[in-house]
Amino acid sequence: MRAKYVLSEVLVGLWRNVTMTIAMIVTMAVSLAMLGASLLLYFQVSDMEEYYYTKLEVSIFFDKDATQAQMDAIGAEVDADPLIAEWDFETKDEAYKRFQEMFKEAPDLVNAAQPESLPASYRVKPVDPDNSQALIEKYKGKEAVANVVDQRKVLEKIFEIFGGMQKLALVIAIVQGLAALLLVANTIQVAAFSKRREVAIMKLVGASNWFVQAPFVLEAVFAGIIGAILAYLTLIGVKIFIIDGTFKSLFQSTVLTPIPWSNVHLMFPILAGIAGVVSAVTGWVTLRFQIKV
Repeated sequence: MRAKYVLSEVLVGLWRNVTMTIAMIVTMAVSLAMLGASLLLYFQVSDMEEYYYTKLEVSIFFDKDATQAQMDAIGAEVDADPLIAEWDFETKDEAYKRFQEMFKEAPDLVNAAQPESLPASYRVKPVDPDNSQALIEKYKGKEAVANVVDQRKVLEKIFEIFGGMQKLALVIAIVQGLAALLLVANTIQVAAFSKRREVAIMKLVGASNWFVQAPFVLEAVFAGIIGAILAYLTLIGVKIFIIDGTFKSLFQSTVLTPIPWSNVHLMFPILAGIAGVVSAVTGWVTLRFQIKV
């Protein structure tokens, strides 16, 4: 009987302040969607770091006019180098074919390049990726060597950009979350004020604080869970129509690793748990310290 009464009061309370309830749900959904996006980005950056750092190479590029004898001399040194675990020689034609494959979605760029404009190179994998600087210092400046490039340096800049995007999404989520919490607190205050006479009567007849506060707290929890569901559906829509739709070719390239569905589905219990706990705590604190019931 008590549970039935509490649930009926929750539904009545939500309908009585329907406009504020909708605003609270929408704000909560936006903040949770941003939080979910930042978490997905965090997981994605971590996965990309793990994926790419196991495939890092140091590229030893030759001058355009380097002779075969000069390249063979560097090759013999590379083959005997204890700092190098694996190596592969890439001719100008092979470099051009790889360039065509990597940028096949940009035909103008491919047509503007010529095979002779791409240098031959040794692509070596260090025994210790953290010690790639030693390889750079060893081979940079040698005869016929134009440049030595550590892919880690390039990727670090990319990951710095992703990290900045991640922090921005998290900041926006926090700001939206604070707005949602204020709406939750305000909605509960309005609901409690509109029912102040009923609350007073219930206290006079001996109702416990939990029994009086439960409908208000559950209103906030209900709104938070609905917001989490909407945020989860938003992330699914982004995955289907944007990541697997508009930007499908980008995620199928060697630039970005695919975002797995398991990470997207993981967001629902995380967002629902955060929404439920935060809404309940906010509701309880509002009733406990701002409204005397």
